[in-house]
Amino acid sequence: MTTAAGYFDRKPNTAARPAISHLQPDPSSPHTPPRTFASAFSSPSLSYRAEDEVLVFDLGARHLSAGVAGESNPRCRLGFSPDTGRRVGDYRQYMPAYQDRPRKRRRRYDWGEDHELWRMDLREVDLGLVEDKVERAVRKAYTEHLLLDSKNKRLNLILPSLMPHRLLSSVLSSIFSNFQTPSITLFSSPILNVAAAGCRAGLVVDIGWAETVMTGVYEHREVSCTRTTRAMKLVTRRMADLLKEHMEPGATDTHQQPPADNSKTHPADFPLPDSRYFDFAEEVTSRIAWCPTETQNSTPPKQATESPTAPKSHPPSAPPEAPNHDTIAIPSPLPPRKTLHIPFPSLATPIEHSLFAPTQPLPSLDDHEQPLPHLLYKTLLSLPPDVRAHCMARIIITGGGSNIPGLKTRLLNELRSIVEQRGWDPVYGDVAIKAREHRQTVRDTRLHKEQDVVVGGNAETPTHLQPQVDAPFAEKLEAEKRKREKGVVTGEIRGVETLGAWAGGSLVAGLKVKGVVEIDRDSFLANGLAGAKKEAEIAHATQRMSLGTRLGQAEKGGWTLGAWA
Repeated sequence: MTTAAGYFDRKPNTAARPAISHLQPDPSSPHTPPRTFASAFSSPSLSYRAEDEVLVFDLGARHLSAGVAGESNPRCRLGFSPDTGRRVGDYRQYMPAYQDRPRKRRRRYDWGEDHELWRMDLREVDLGLVEDKVERAVRKAYTEHLLLDSKNKRLNLILPSLMPHRLLSSVLSSIFSNFQTPSITLFSSPILNVAAAGCRAGLVVDIGWAETVMTGVYEHREVSCTRTTRAMKLVTRRMADLLKEHMEPGATDTHQQPPADNSKTHPADFPLPDSRYFDFAEEVTSRIAWCPTETQNSTPPKQATESPTAPKSHPPSAPPEAPNHDTIAIPSPLPPRKTLHIPFPSLATPIEHSLFAPTQPLPSLDDHEQPLPHLLYKTLLSLPPDVRAHCMARIIITGGGSNIPGLKTRLLNELRSIVEQRGWDPVYGDVAIKAREHRQTVRDTRLHKEQDVVVGGNAETPTHLQPQVDAPFAEKLEAEKRKREKGVVTGEIRGVETLGAWAGGSLVAGLKVKGVVEIDRDSFLANGLAGAKKEAEIAHATQRMSLGTRLGQAEKGGWTLGAWA
């Protein structure tokens, strides 16, 4: 039996074991350096992307697109509708037969009102409701799609180039008051469309919801802006009329004929369809609607009008029933639930009559309801010649209506036809045509007389009619000119594709350039839009330094509204 003394005798000696200091690495050997933290409660991963992330929001009258700068597409696209504006706990939309319930008759001018965030006419717009809708949409984008905290995240907000100050103040107040966004930089939608197309100049045709806006951009500056009420709101309204006619028994397609009274061209002059047709008409417009590429042809090019082997001795009779491939079967979600058989050419009539108005004379139309090709021609005509040469070669058609098949081709073809007929003469009409023909006749007569001049008994060509003799150095100068131009296309009508305003904002955010309209949170909450200074009060030297090496060191508190002033 061992004793306690023997046990301690067998215990190993601690002096023989290496000390902890022997386990430390030699300073000369490779080792991981210790990390230093700015605070005891900070994480080393917070400083990598917290200051670099910039959020891009594209806010329109119907949708909100949100995402992170540097990405090609937004992470979410949220629409405004009656279902998204319900209170918490309101689940009536999931009740059986909720869509079939009778709804009250809507007043005039209210087509699609529940699906809009704002209107340019603020007399009947509840700005408090607009703030609540913006707050809910932005919060949903943060919590469900972006999964980011709004603190310390700068925001680039894309807005239309024309907005009332009260509406702009409500949007900014909703974001600054409900979220911890340190600053908001405003960008114009047409300029970002041009940037997303890879151009510095262009004519942006934005076929939006309530109106179509045509903006001329030169060197990333807006130089002209025109608008018309012929947009997708009128298209969906006419499409709803077409669907309603086929829903009723024995309905006929009256859209093939122009209205009897040409004075009824405004949307409010036509009977308003039921609001239940809104979602149905919008879905049919986005999925099946098309636009003929030529004015005379109202059928798709794949369809044959008449067989070459058919006998031609029969007299004209009533049109036969449309074959199966000419009729589109559309299931109706509204009672009575049935399948609508609509001729395929009829689906192009709402777009053609709403956007182009081929049956209505131009003198009977007001300035705010001009057809798209004529408004596009007037916009180009109002530009200076050098700016027009660049813009007409870079026509950018964007917006929700630009996705309709055949619309872009039809618009450019009619613009070329107008230019070939009228040139770039602002005066038009019968008198202008006669004056142009008279000038051409006088010019041809004078040319024939000068060619018959006899000098010293020998017929010679006048000096100003002789071909020009190029100087020896002319070819060298022409080569230098072509080298400087680098293949810039000007003077021809051409369309250019764009990635959209959101993609342009994501691209511009990566340039790290201080925006013209950059609003600080504290300054706005203290003074609102009244704190904005005039452009004359901001030193131009400071603005120039913001584009150079001293990036982001412009004077604090000196912000303007820029194009929104």
